[in-house]
Amino acid sequence: MDLNQARFNMIEQQIRPWEVLDPQVLDLLSVVRREDFAPLAHKALAFVDMEIPLGTAANQVMLAPRVQARLLQELALKNTDKVLEIGTGSGFMAALIASQAASVLSLEIDADLATRAQANLQKAGMHNATVRAADGTQGAPADGPFDAILLSGSVAQVPTALLQQLKVGGRLVAIVGDEPMMRATVVTRSSDSSFTTAEPWDVNAPRLSGFTEPSRFSF
Repeated sequence: MDLNQARFNMIEQQIRPWEVLDPQVLDLLSVVRREDFAPLAHKALAFVDMEIPLGTAANQVMLAPRVQARLLQELALKNTDKVLEIGTGSGFMAALIASQAASVLSLEIDADLATRAQANLQKAGMHNATVRAADGTQGAPADGPFDAILLSGSVAQVPTALLQQLKVGGRLVAIVGDEPMMRATVVTRSSDSSFTTAEPWDVNAPRLSGFTEPSRFSF
């Protein structure tokens, strides 16, 4: 398998047609080695347009390349940004963020995944990325505030606790809603007490562990 050709095809056939046009994001995807973050048993799938299993639970996956690329584009990171990620998975998204931002703290509820992700990041030379085995539902208030927060998975609704950890001008990117129709959601903190929300595209993703579901009952 020609890995460089497979990487090129992933970018040109999956990612660019999905409206990922930021040249910095596209260049980064050609440099950060996605295959090094895929489990050994699934390394051949690293460049395929699919979610790659990472553990025994159905929601433990590496998101599809085009989804990760477009989430990164929505974050619109600067090299001075301090970033929080919820749901580390394999560590690939944290590696992409670390390549663009000043630092990233990534929270992973599964301790085994957290250990593997930190090892992947160290091997890749990402010294400004830290993985912490923790429940990410409340974020990391002691480490904030953050310029950007990414939820690497879906939630039923944007958690207020995470929004409060954004700096003014900061943005949170998440996949919000229920199947069959979820939406990428970008929430920007415009002042201490106000937020603006955009929902630029549709996508489905597995649920992040630990986040509560709203009641389905109505009276």
